[in-house]
Amino acid sequence: MENKSNDATPQRPQGERVLNAALVEMDLNKFIDQIKREVTWKDNDHNSITIFKSASMRIVLMGLHEKAILKTHVASSTISVQVLEGAVKFTGGEQTVPLSKGQMIALQANIPHSVEAEIESFFLLTLSALEK
Repeated sequence: MENKSNDATPQRPQGERVLNAALVEMDLNKFIDQIKREVTWKDNDHNSITIFKSASMRIVLMGLHEKAILKTHVASSTISVQVLEGAVKFTGGEQTVPLSKGQMIALQANIPHSVEAEIESFFLLTLSALEK
């Protein structure tokens, strides 16, 4: 398997982060610290970083400031949300679920959903391969 890395960007000039390899190590505390240091975090209500990306799965670390809302949207694949820090309200379809550190949900593809941070929060969003 060929290793896949990201390129440096103006937002993340240090670049060179392995996104896909036979084994990818991810230091979540380091990534949370990185998100908090970035201008996007300071200037907006949320920030995120993709920490793994393959043909069959993507993992994104997301941070939301207190009361930040990810407006209703849909994903074309099955997703999971695992809270690492803080507390959020996850609404999927007609159901709203409070989630705090150590809790997670899974949601089938194509269901409208939104996320609201009760307090400053960080969670892992995992997206499976696109549904056929």
